[in-house]
Amino acid sequence: MSKILAIVLVILSTLFWGGNFNAGKYIVEYWPPFVAASLRFTLASIVILLILVWTEKNIVETIKRNWKAFIALGLIGVAGFNGLFFLGLKYTTAVNGALIMATNPLVTMLMAALLLGQAISARQWLGLAFSFFGVLLVITHGSVDTLIHLKIASGDWIIFAANLCWALYSVLNRRYIKNSTPMITTAITMCVGTLVLLLFSAPSFTEANVFNHSWQVNVLLFYMAIFGSVFAYLFWNHGIERLGASETSVFFNLVPVFTVAISLLLGQSIALLQLVGGLLVITGVLISSNVIKVPGLRAKPGS
Repeated sequence: MSKILAIVLVILSTLFWGGNFNAGKYIVEYWPPFVAASLRFTLASIVILLILVWTEKNIVETIKRNWKAFIALGLIGVAGFNGLFFLGLKYTTAVNGALIMATNPLVTMLMAALLLGQAISARQWLGLAFSFFGVLLVITHGSVDTLIHLKIASGDWIIFAANLCWALYSVLNRRYIKNSTPMITTAITMCVGTLVLLLFSAPSFTEANVFNHSWQVNVLLFYMAIFGSVFAYLFWNHGIERLGASETSVFFNLVPVFTVAISLLLGQSIALLQLVGGLLVITGVLISSNVIKVPGLRAKPGS
């Protein structure tokens, strides 16, 4: 796979995840967060298992070789990240949550440096600075007051725990998965995470009344399961395999930008500063991935 194709797939992942916020906001009006998460990943797991059996070989051997890592990644990157993320949003604001998740590329880079020994280049730091500042503009509407009055509530700590889970998923995937394809890794870790989510959400199913809802909920759940789960995780794992955890993580900053863009398409207003912020995020991503060349900055430390 070429680097350009890997970048395109990772950007599609962030687009699908950006849409998840809009879809999820509607769905949780009908279902509790853990119920919505478990239903989403149950459907996603069924679909990706069918694709797995149809397209992949040596599945059993790969599972035997990586079963411990698959269980860990499923617990951390699927059940842990999604469960903590939806739970955290119950106790904090969307702005707080988005600000905390915007630090994910930095957290991932630091974890990759610590666990994988990957040095962080000046180019990556510059791209990260552009992207992070752009994210701040997008989610705060350029309001300094919003940043000044942030309070660290219990939900903020839960969202930060979700942030750590996603960073660990990207880094541990790179380090511990051996001789596996992105499809096998995505499918097995997703199934593991789904089982855990179903276990935690089981008590809430009796109160959720999952069959009494509008048809729009079914459509949005399908979107979140197929595009926001199957394709997003699969494309993201392709990016990690080709680009590495640190470089791939920078693209995560595009998620809030796409969320705002989709909101605009749905008829919601958008401020000029949000557009400027989106351009800064995209610029940062292109700098970090070395698509935009910056004179005097090396692509990699020591190169």
